[in-house]
Parts: sequence; structure tokens; C-alpha cells
Amino acid sequence: MKESTFTDFVVEKFEDMKARDIIVIDVSDKSSVTDTLVICSGNSKRHVSSIANNLIVETKQAGHPPLSVEGKDAGEWVLVDLGSVVAHVMQDETRDFYQLEKLWQ
Repeated sequence: MKESTFTDFVVEKFEDMKARDIIVIDVSDKSSVTDTLVICSGNSKRHVSSIANNLIVETKQAGHPPLSVEGKDAGEWVLVDLGSVVAHVMQDETRDFYQLEKLWQ
């Protein structure tokens, strides 16, 4: 799957789970770790975990399983490393505190 298509796939899976405030940030010129960050918000710990879990299941079924997943049990900030795309699913308070958008833009 091409990178832009894969990014769209990730965004679509977030939208399927009613994630809010989805932002795509191209960091290819700023990071050697990944090319794209996709950040979204969930309403609660359960919602954040559900969004991330759905993404994990769907990417595995698409033949592109995550390289790693962090924070799934806590449910405040789940990071799903998909290689060229790193997905961040966060509760509003956590997202406001870390302000990843300001850090990377």
C-alpha cells in the first residue's frame, strides 16, 4: 500500500470509530523515525482504547500489522507504530498537555 493511501486508511479507521479532531502531519523532513503522524482524540479511556484496538485489528487484516503499540492498557494516550505512519490516540486532557501538533508543525 502506498504511503498516502495507507495514511488515508488510518484516517478512515479513526473516522469509523468516531474519533475527533483528526490531524495528519507530514514529518518526513523532521524525523528519521516516521514520515507521517496521525493524531486524534477519544472521549474516554474506553473510547481511546477502542479506537486504537480497531486500528490494530484493521491494519493486521490489511497485511500491515503494527511494529509496536504503547499505552493501550492505560487508555489515555495510545501510540500505534505502523512504520511510515505513527498513530496517536489521546484523551483531550493528554492531547492539550503534550500539544504534539505545536511540537511537530
